[in-house]
Amino acid sequence: MSFKPWKQPLLAAAALAAGTTAATAQTNNTQTLIQHERFNEARASLGQGTTPETAFELGRIYQFRDMPDSAAYYFNKATGTSPFGQVAAGRALLAKGQIAPADAQFDAAAKASKNKDVKILTLIAQAYGESDDVKSIDKPLTFINSAQTANKGKDDPALLVARGQVYLHTDQGGGEAMNSFDRATAANPSYAPAYYEKGVLNVRARNFNEARTNLNKAVELDPSYAPAYRELADMFYYAGQYDQALSSFQKFVSLSEKSPRTDAQYASFLYLTKKYPEALTAVNSVLQNDPHNLTMSRLKAYLLYETNDYAAAATAMDAYMKQAPAGKIIPEDYSYQGRILARAGRADEGIAVIKKAIASSTDPVKTADLENDLATAYIAKKDYSSAIGLIKKKIAANADKSDLVDVFRLASAYDNAKKYSQADSVYNVILTAKPTYAPGVLARARTNSNLDLDSKKGSAKPYYERYIELSKAEGADPAKFHNGLIEANYYLGVYELQQKNNKAGASTYFQQVLAVDPSNKDATNALSIINAKPRTVATKHTTTKTTVKKK
Repeated sequence: MSFKPWKQPLLAAAALAAGTTAATAQTNNTQTLIQHERFNEARASLGQGTTPETAFELGRIYQFRDMPDSAAYYFNKATGTSPFGQVAAGRALLAKGQIAPADAQFDAAAKASKNKDVKILTLIAQAYGESDDVKSIDKPLTFINSAQTANKGKDDPALLVARGQVYLHTDQGGGEAMNSFDRATAANPSYAPAYYEKGVLNVRARNFNEARTNLNKAVELDPSYAPAYRELADMFYYAGQYDQALSSFQKFVSLSEKSPRTDAQYASFLYLTKKYPEALTAVNSVLQNDPHNLTMSRLKAYLLYETNDYAAAATAMDAYMKQAPAGKIIPEDYSYQGRILARAGRADEGIAVIKKAIASSTDPVKTADLENDLATAYIAKKDYSSAIGLIKKKIAANADKSDLVDVFRLASAYDNAKKYSQADSVYNVILTAKPTYAPGVLARARTNSNLDLDSKKGSAKPYYERYIELSKAEGADPAKFHNGLIEANYYLGVYELQQKNNKAGASTYFQQVLAVDPSNKDATNALSIINAKPRTVATKHTTTKTTVKKK
């Protein structure tokens, strides 16, 4: 399931684009600390917010940390009758999600400055760009257009980055956002935040070459630009390069300050890269210091499931669902909850949860994922007919007949139901379409082994041989074939020994098992039988078959 278990603005991946606000009395050092997400240090440098400018920056910090009450408190400390004070009042309202009253405050600030103060208009644009609650961009664009007019056609990088952030509030705004960021870098080729934002947008568009170029440019200009390394980690993650993703994220963590927030981000990324035990350790560490961290509570339930501790996962998920406000629950929560309950012996509850989630889902992709979870829950309950019926329905409704994912699920469901003939027929369909699909070849070998339990027909033999052949193909990843090669060579060794009495051929296969897994006891025992005295072989020969493992 491809999702991030956090709300992106919570981690300030996008919120920091503007970098330096248009008008504050703070040093560049403080702005850099905020830009690099060293929030504790930035907060310390600002003191208690004794001036409107310092209070304003503290408001931004707390907004980036998803603490709206604290953000509103400090923005309110910066309010006053000046245009800057009115912008602060607007931001306090935005922090609380009160869009219309915030619009009114920004209107007042623009009017007081006669729509000619570029710094004030840019501050307003940044307020909208840094808010996660803005849905319509019509209002912010009026301020942005006024600022561009007041600037007499000269592009200002901070304004243009804010313009790009505003456009990113819409689903179709990527083109205008990128145009804004391009103009920002053209106006100032050394403006790292604009390159960073271009990289963020490239990652979102899965344009990895451009993403790498722009993010590397950001860190070339500013080697301590921590968020750029987080985006590089996302880029590598989406490209399936998990080791590089993790190393990039570790670089981000090393540059960002040590805090529960960065610990939580790291735990989340360990989850994404499927390092589940390590992620669970990191999550538990965060929860020790922050027991009410909603994202970590969610992730703990997920990770307990992924590490096969279903009873503990059920307890953790129950606690999370009680803790989470209704508006914070995401479709993946129901997906995991249903699967957890099914594996924890509460299959009927799990099935009910998933069915409810399917009924309320409006996203076809998420609905399809939930239907897969429902099929899994049916299988956990051993209700194979319901699982098979559901998967068949999905296949019939799928217009893309070249997509064989559900077809493979159907074959697996037949296997679970011990309907091996039907499973074999479905695997035949898959392998006719994709003859070199190694997992399908291995699965068909197992099915045929079940159809031929005494191996007299050797039904599985051609498929295990084909699997070994595929493992030797150019570009084959040895790690992906490791377990399958043990299984295939062991089966073929037993077949040669029992059915053909070909001790030399059997020995070759068992030795291949040991080449892959030197500590394999089954292969070692088989070789000892082959190499034993004739009388001992006769005694043990009939027991060799019992060691064959049906995977």
